[in-house]
Amino acid sequence: MTHASESALKELTPLLERLRSFNALIEKRPGVFYRKSKAFLHFHEDLKGLFVDVRLKVDDPFTRLPVSTPLQRSRLISEIERALRSPNVSSTKT
Repeated sequence: MTHASESALKELTPLLERLRSFNALIEKRPGVFYRKSKAFLHFHEDLKGLFVDVRLKVDDPFTRLPVSTPLQRSRLISEIERALRSPNVSSTKT
């Protein structure tokens, strides 16, 4: 699996624009976002589609999620919103 190409990132433009709207995230390079000084998410592509590696909990490793469909992208945004509201708590924790 390789990092997302320029054409793959172009396909993700609406998602990237939404990510750019989060004040807590900084885009260091196209499609590579940081939260404070720590890598938060970046994109990959392969024959199975587009994926994001995202750190939903501050000290956890990256979680890989699919982002090929609008529904998958919407779910990603929901997970990110939860993660940003609770900086030290996983989005799946109650």
